[in-house]
Amino acid sequence: LGPVFNGSSCGSCHSQGGLGGASEAFVTRFGRMRNGQFDPMSEFGGSLIQAQGIGTAGTSASCDYQAESVPPEATIVARRITTPLFGLGLVDAVPDGAFEDIARGQRQLSPETAGKVNRVANLVTGRTSVGKFGWKNQNPSLAQFSADAYLNEMGITSQLFPEENCPQGDCAKLVCDPIPGIEDQDGDAELFTHFMTLLAPPARGPITRDVRSGELVFQAAGCASCHLPTLKTGPSSVKALDRVEFHPYSDFLLHDMGSLGDGIEQGEAKGRDMRTAPLWGLRVRTRFLHDGRAGKLEDAIREHDGQGRRSRERFESLSRDQKSALLAFLSSL
Repeated sequence: LGPVFNGSSCGSCHSQGGLGGASEAFVTRFGRMRNGQFDPMSEFGGSLIQAQGIGTAGTSASCDYQAESVPPEATIVARRITTPLFGLGLVDAVPDGAFEDIARGQRQLSPETAGKVNRVANLVTGRTSVGKFGWKNQNPSLAQFSADAYLNEMGITSQLFPEENCPQGDCAKLVCDPIPGIEDQDGDAELFTHFMTLLAPPARGPITRDVRSGELVFQAAGCASCHLPTLKTGPSSVKALDRVEFHPYSDFLLHDMGSLGDGIEQGEAKGRDMRTAPLWGLRVRTRFLHDGRAGKLEDAIREHDGQGRRSRERFESLSRDQKSALLAFLSSL
């Protein structure tokens, strides 16, 4: 573990609604703009803060690993809550081309709200792939998502991420690292990938008359153009994932969310871009939006901006009964 880290287990930040869910735990990212380009400030340990350290280590306790902090030079500071992991094996099994097709279709039918893919380095294949996981779609596969979390959240190196994080950017401090080299010798990150691959989607709540009416309102308000109700996996050797329709209520694309963006850039995702959050599992969540600013679903809708502004305005124009039905539908997911 460590020497700097955020949690001592995956479950410590993924527990809401069951092991693998969301939580109200935050991580902090930072950076700055320099000459029109985003600078993750790697020399200061950016862009992700590791909020814990293992303490003293080395001969005669010569190193003291403490929590990192945001450097005063940072001009962008963002907090993000934990994303739920339910059903992600299905998302992983959707071919890249399907997301590219969705983006292409949106550009043709509704260019003002069209999303885009984030093409990122795939460390497993050595090629560029479509990002699917994380608030900015910064990871292309569950395998990479898992290994990324092992390194950046727990400080555990693996074959995909063999280099330790330098505490607060000071690589000289790694001289006292208790376990240099690759720490995940037993393939734990791969086992975690298997767990996520077959972690079931969240179950729906009761489907009442209000829920059915609310789904019609959801469609009419334009919410479904980004929160796409249905996707389908491609061919898979795993029967449960083989050409299966599922209902995440997300297009898993990046959209310009205006003031709702967090300013952080990752891959081709700009500061205002955020991945469409899947809505399945809403009924076991307690905080909403990437930074958890909303404690109620209606507040989350009212925070939509940029390409989501029109749906927000449509929500405000709904009658009281229509709003009630829409919220009943969302609360059933």
